[in-house]
Amino acid sequence: MKHGGSFRSGCIALALFGAFAAMSWYQGFEPGIRSAENLVSFTRSMAGLLPPAFLLVGLFNSWVKRETVESNLGKDSGARGYFWAIVLAGTMVGGIFVALPLCLVLQRKGASLGVLFTFLNAAAICRVPMTIFEASFLGISFTIMRFAVSIPLVILVARLMASWLGEDFRVRDGSGA
Repeated sequence: MKHGGSFRSGCIALALFGAFAAMSWYQGFEPGIRSAENLVSFTRSMAGLLPPAFLLVGLFNSWVKRETVESNLGKDSGARGYFWAIVLAGTMVGGIFVALPLCLVLQRKGASLGVLFTFLNAAAICRVPMTIFEASFLGISFTIMRFAVSIPLVILVARLMASWLGEDFRVRDGSGA
């Protein structure tokens, strides 16, 4: 019952946007038409991306043992944990949309909070497709410099956040539990 209000609000917002899009089309209001086209395009791309990504997150949850996550990403993993968090985040598709559910799975399997924050931040800045795109337009030296600056900062901020929140901090799954 607790989430019924937010669902209802979302439906109302979607209905209002639909009415705005219809009026924009009727009136020939170009920004409104482009907004509706962008929403449809985004919805199509997410509908193609999220189901397979969530399937892979589910398989990861089922197939990867807790001991494996604890030894490679847990409290005692040290620098190896941060390295694997960056590698895992860099090879993901879907960015933060996929990183958040995977972060929940990793935390339940024993990953440390600092490694989780590193993973989330790296999912936003270290993805391979984004890096290739960046290097092709801005040059490989720029990309190397950005990584040389951003990765240590990501790790530093993640460690500071983990120490501030404490290792008993838990990512909530939205179920209210």
